[in-house]
This record gives sequence, structure tokens and C-alpha cells, in this order.
Amino acid sequence: MSRMTGHQARMLFGTRLGLTTAGRACAVHFGVLSGAVQLYLAFWPQSSLPRLTTFLVVVALSLAGGILMSWPRTRLSHEFRHPGFQVTIEVGDLFEHTGHLVVGGNDVFDTDTRDDLLIVHGSVQGQFLHRLYAGETSRLDGDIDAALAGVRPVLLEDRTAKRAGKLARYPLGTVAVLGTPRRRCFLSAYGTMRNDLTVESGPVQIWNSLEALWDAVHLHARREAVAMPVIGSGLARIDSMDHAGLIKLILLSFVTRSRRSVVCKELTIVVHPEDYERVDMLELALFLRTL
Repeated sequence: MSRMTGHQARMLFGTRLGLTTAGRACAVHFGVLSGAVQLYLAFWPQSSLPRLTTFLVVVALSLAGGILMSWPRTRLSHEFRHPGFQVTIEVGDLFEHTGHLVVGGNDVFDTDTRDDLLIVHGSVQGQFLHRLYAGETSRLDGDIDAALAGVRPVLLEDRTAKRAGKLARYPLGTVAVLGTPRRRCFLSAYGTMRNDLTVESGPVQIWNSLEALWDAVHLHARREAVAMPVIGSGLARIDSMDHAGLIKLILLSFVTRSRRSVVCKELTIVVHPEDYERVDMLELALFLRTL
């Protein structure tokens, strides 16, 4: 059994929600199948159908069907009709998406991944630099500077206070829109790069940043599909929310904003495979339906 499949089994049989969901699905299957058998016997009461064997077959099929129906998925989608848009949560690689992308960042828009001092090479922001910009930090910095040309910094740090990285601080929620109309990349400043070179953020900061992000996506993405990571799940030191909580926050913010006007036709939240064990997809599926 693979690592992913093993975790899916633990999510189903090792949690109360998983067992409850599976139990309900099994009960539904049992009711449908037993009703079909009773209907058959009502029309053909003299049938030689073996009662015990039929019962065992119905139980087995109910268990199999219930487990199959409630088995945790690595991808789930929900379509909203008024107005029309779709939300998808999937486990995978953000940069395999060919459409518009969202990348979380900090308020000084640091990009340097050397020695993992400012930006960790394996983080979403680090992968953005190396996979979309071939590691060319100066080119990425040039694009960011051009995108922020009309935004006034709120503070210029002194080099004696911040020993590495950029010094111009922008308001939290600032979005640097990079790329071309065919493929936009939205760099969202949701956290503060402190002078000790650690990033700090919280639910309120992320919520406010998401509001600004949706405005930028609405303006530049032409309602086309957008993919984003679980913002705040990396090194932003958000101890009050787990991965599922952050995903719910993103979903609630996006759906709330989309009720006013459609931001994009489809938003995909991509969960890194290493973080899949921290996310209960069954719970998220139920949460999506409540929205």
C-alpha cells in the first residue's frame, strides 16, 4: 500500500468524521439494495432466491459501496451556481498548472534563496524563482520593481536593523502582478519580514491580504482559472491555524468576495503532497457544501 493510500485509509477509519461518513454511506447503500430485494420478492414471492446468501451479498455490497463512496480523495471540486464559479482542492504540484498563479510573499518582497537565509529554496516562493525564473534573482527583482512602481513604501529599514534582504516595506496585502495577460503571477504580501529575518503573519493579516488579492485577480486574470498554494502554511508562524483552517479561511474569503462579483471562473487550492496528512479532505468536502 502506498504512503498516500495508507494515509487515506487512516483518514477514513481512524477519525470520527471518516467513520461517520462511511457509516452513513453504507447505510444508504444497504437501504437501496435491501429495498430492491424486497421489491423483487414482492413481485416474485415464490422465487428460489436464497435468503441468507442474498442478505450477505447485500451487506458486502453495502460495505464496499459505502467505503468506495466515502474514500478520501486527493481532489475535490464544488460548483457554485449563483454566480457561477468552481472551487477545487487538490494534492499536487502548484507549478504544473499552466494558468494564472498566486504566490505568497512578505512585505519587502525578498527573493534571495542563497543559504535559505531569506527565502527557503524548497518553499513555494523559492520554487517560483527557480522554476519560472530559472533562478535569475535579478530578473525577478526587476519585474517586481516594475510591478510596484506605483506603490509607495510605508517604511525604509536601515541596514543596521535588517542585516540582509530588501529594505523597502510595502503595506500588507500589496500584490505585485507579474507576467503577461496569458499567464499572470500574483505575488501577495501576506506576512511581515521581521528584522530578525523571520516572517510573521496571522489570520487577520491573511484575510485582509486575500481581499486585496481577489481585487487584483478580478482586475488582471480575465476570469480565467487561477491556482494557489495554502497561503500561510509555510514559515509564516501562524500557530493558531492548521492547514485545514487556512484552507477554510481562503475558501470563505473567496466565496464571500465572489458573491459580490465573480473573481475567476475556477480557483484551485493546491496542497503539497507532504502536507496531505495534515488535511482532512472529507471535512473540507463537507465545509464546501455548507458554503
